[in-house]
Amino acid sequence: MLEKITVVGAGNVGATTAQRLAEKELARRVVLVDVIEGVPQGKALDQWESASIEGFDTRVIGANDYAPAAGSELVVVTAGIARKPGMSRDDLVRTNADIVKQVSQQIKQHCPQAIVVVVSNPLDVMCWVTKQVTGFARERVIGMAGVLDTARYRAFLAEALDVSVEDIQAMVLGGHGDTMVPLVSYTTVSGIPVSQLLDKATLDKIVDRTRNGGAEIVAFLKTGSAYYAPSAAVTQMVEAIVRDKKRLLPCAAWLQGEYGLSGMYCGVPCKLGARGLEQILEVKLTPEEAAALRKSAEAVKETMAAVKI
Repeated sequence: MLEKITVVGAGNVGATTAQRLAEKELARRVVLVDVIEGVPQGKALDQWESASIEGFDTRVIGANDYAPAAGSELVVVTAGIARKPGMSRDDLVRTNADIVKQVSQQIKQHCPQAIVVVVSNPLDVMCWVTKQVTGFARERVIGMAGVLDTARYRAFLAEALDVSVEDIQAMVLGGHGDTMVPLVSYTTVSGIPVSQLLDKATLDKIVDRTRNGGAEIVAFLKTGSAYYAPSAAVTQMVEAIVRDKKRLLPCAAWLQGEYGLSGMYCGVPCKLGARGLEQILEVKLTPEEAAALRKSAEAVKETMAAVKI
């Protein structure tokens, strides 16, 4: 258990993450920070009032500034805006980059020893902004994308096979978007290669649905986006770090030659423990998967080009 974890952004993803972290008692205090007056305070109080029912002693605190967050050992960044009608992708990137830049400056000042898990979109670029502004080592700035994408992939496979999601082992790499790379060659069901259980046409449909998993939810909600699965995904990463579990999870990491890529964030297999990112595992990819990963990396670099730090 840590002394303090801060979640920046009290929207649906941030607030639900704070609740999950508190219920798992991953820190003595969870601080929820947001610029909108009253929102983090109200949500934090509501969550704390559920403690006696759910049986957790983690105190949830809301704030509009970073003073209560000072000294946090881990910070989750969910701040940013959703794309609005008429807004170009580049406009969205620049707007969220400005927000994440301001957040990162506050983290550097108030939480200089923290490990940072970034959730804000576009994820891979926001990780880069956070790393550049804080100056933290790559081990301490990690992005949540692959865990969520893999969760969706596993859910769709379990549905198609009518088996428990717990028996699906899978991993999704690449950038967080429609160029992500589900590794079909490494997907198994209790050790059985999925290609022995589903035909290629079915697998291709599941891969495509995974790539558009977020958009599918937005289409249903109309005015919002996913937050139950994203908050569960980031909580899994935080738990792996806090409890030093050495989990092997697909996360956005700063690459320095791994998979032939460098100078960018991209989803790869990562070992998470008490030091944050403890190892990047390089696995052998099929030619098709390797080409898809390169294409995904190129898309990330194109988005990076729209941002000036």
